[in-house]
Amino acid sequence: MTDTTQRVAIVTGGARGIGAATARRLAADGLAVAVLDLDEGACTDAVAAVEAAGGRALAVGADVADAEQVAAAVERVAAGLGAPTVLVNNAGVTRDNLLFKMSESDWDTVMGVHLRGSFLMARAVQKHMVDAGWGRIVNLSSTSALGNRGQANYSTAKAGLQGFTKTLAIELGKFGVTANCIAPGFIVSDMTRATAERIGQDWDTYVAARAAQIPVARAGEVADIAHAVSFFVSEGAGFVSGQVLYVAGGPRA
Repeated sequence: MTDTTQRVAIVTGGARGIGAATARRLAADGLAVAVLDLDEGACTDAVAAVEAAGGRALAVGADVADAEQVAAAVERVAAGLGAPTVLVNNAGVTRDNLLFKMSESDWDTVMGVHLRGSFLMARAVQKHMVDAGWGRIVNLSSTSALGNRGQANYSTAKAGLQGFTKTLAIELGKFGVTANCIAPGFIVSDMTRATAERIGQDWDTYVAARAAQIPVARAGEVADIAHAVSFFVSEGAGFVSGQVLYVAGGPRA
């Protein structure tokens, strides 16, 4: 790849929250960005923000748990922006409940998006990375990987992503591809708002209570995660692979 070739990134779950912030940050870093989400129309704002700043972006609709849709989406990105050599597996859902109330559908949905989705996306994109002799995969885990009440499915999926990341690092390293994992702590987002609603807490009260437990004494912002993704994707991080970075404002936040 020549110095003048613009690298192309795919950010799943890119329509809002961490995904949209990551898309904007990677575009600011000089990458063309495919914003992929279940609803292509929901990606409009994220794409517009990138383009307004002078970047190149493409909205792509796909269910990451569907192999055919994933294959078609990656082909569309390659045709529209160029061969993708950066993948950020951010797409995620929650179906929180205590174990005895959790349905099989709750379990399967979370596993499908987080684990199957990350597997399908990585499998589809890695061939472009191998052909280029360069690639970056960043998987989004969570501090919930350490265990969290009411999240047996989500915690399991997020822990699984850490093992998946380490295995990708081993398998793909010789092809110039790194794989790393970011585990966010409490981040102000639509997903954490949904958690507050689920447990019946006022949002501002909930944020204040969570922030009080964090050593840096504030809630995380989506930009905090985007900055970490930017590092892992950078040229300078080529000797960093198979790592799990907890971006949580403290060691146990």
